[in-house]
Amino acid sequence: MILAVDIGNTHVVFGGFVDDELVFTARIATDTTGTEDEYASKIINIMAVHNIQRDLIEGAVISSVVPPLTSIMKKAINFIYDVNVIVVGPGIKTGINLHCDVPSTVGADIICCCVAAHNIYGSPSLVVDMGTATKLILVGDKGTFEGVSIIPGVMIGLNALSDGTAQLPQVSLENPGRVIAKNTVDCMKSGVIYGNASMIDGMIDRSFEEYGSAIPVYATGGLASTIVKYCRSEIILDEQLVLKGLNIIYKKNA
Repeated sequence: MILAVDIGNTHVVFGGFVDDELVFTARIATDTTGTEDEYASKIINIMAVHNIQRDLIEGAVISSVVPPLTSIMKKAINFIYDVNVIVVGPGIKTGINLHCDVPSTVGADIICCCVAAHNIYGSPSLVVDMGTATKLILVGDKGTFEGVSIIPGVMIGLNALSDGTAQLPQVSLENPGRVIAKNTVDCMKSGVIYGNASMIDGMIDRSFEEYGSAIPVYATGGLASTIVKYCRSEIILDEQLVLKGLNIIYKKNA
């Protein structure tokens, strides 16, 4: 089994692959103050919950957008398992070219999305990654990274709405039932859910116009399933594109 780890600003997502099959996933809160011993303990607990024996892990691969945690997570994995740990970054084979001004600044999660979309679904495509930030990633017809639009994420907007106002409460992300709602909580839910869905629809349309044609659209990330079902665009949901991209990258570099 290959252990794939996606370190994001809000959550760390773990996945275990046997060949190309994702056999388990787990999600914990990102803690930038956590030590390698603390993360090792969390990994051990996750594996115990999913009944994964220690000797089943043959290798590991990490994608990180939180630099202080990258080496800590690698050390934590090495502390538990005597395996090769690959970190997505410069010098790692991905099979895709980065067509942008400064390739070294492209996030590892974005690269993983491109790798997975190209190898699993084919190219070109547009990937909507809905995590801490919402990203629209253009994958060119040869699997190249052509650029990205980065938008404040769903929870960033919702938290800013509550924290920045005196009378608006914290709310959960549930369907309010109508766009123009009748009470404060449903009004906020409407704005966040339908507002983000409409924004994604609009950005997809603008992306198609700029690209010159309509192309397949895939959605991934922790909040994708909550928002995408309210979009009017045709979008294929695959919540684990980053983990799948990590597995592909591991096999290219192992």
